[in-house]
Amino acid sequence: MKLITEMVESDVEFVTEAKEDGGKNYFIEGIFMQGNVKNRNGRMYPMETLEKEVNRYNKEYVEQNRAYGELGHPQGPTINLERVSHMIKELNRNGDNIMGKAKIMTETPYGKIVKNLMDEGAKLGVSSRGMGTLKKDKKGVNLVQSDFQLATAADIVADPSAPNAFVEGVMEGVDWIQDINGNWVSQYIEETQKEIRKVSKTELEEAKVNAFLKFLKQL
Repeated sequence: MKLITEMVESDVEFVTEAKEDGGKNYFIEGIFMQGNVKNRNGRMYPMETLEKEVNRYNKEYVEQNRAYGELGHPQGPTINLERVSHMIKELNRNGDNIMGKAKIMTETPYGKIVKNLMDEGAKLGVSSRGMGTLKKDKKGVNLVQSDFQLATAADIVADPSAPNAFVEGVMEGVDWIQDINGNWVSQYIEETQKEIRKVSKTELEEAKVNAFLKFLKQL
């Protein structure tokens, strides 16, 4: 399976709410994920697939107060508790959008950074992170398949308008599988990396998909 990250195209809101002791609670809310629309990465999440996974994530993570997110672009699907900056409190479907709300954990090291950025008026965004396989349809759109699993519905990222080139570059040639304990582990495939390096820019997306499908056939 591949690590799949998606930045939200639309802006999210960072808001504060007063506490009884005079302090503030910090939240991020807005569109966390979108279905039935081709995104700038050429991928589409069928709403049926997305809603099914969100329902599972809500039950197993949000409702159990363990739906965490990190600051920045993590390089793998595992949540690193040392980098946790917020906890996702709500995920609800509204049409083809998944609306979310997350509380900034202002006492964690990375939560403090987010709080300070918010206080300074920084522009921030969210990026979902999950594992899944892709299948290209007749129109060339990479459809996220029904095996999609969320690692987190929202990491906080510095620039929501920036392309996802950094994550894709880091993960190039890396495939992820689950071990017998259910943990995600990476397998580096040197042959795949060499093949991708040979192609031109116009052939890059097709080469990545073909390499991935080749790998799946060997499983």
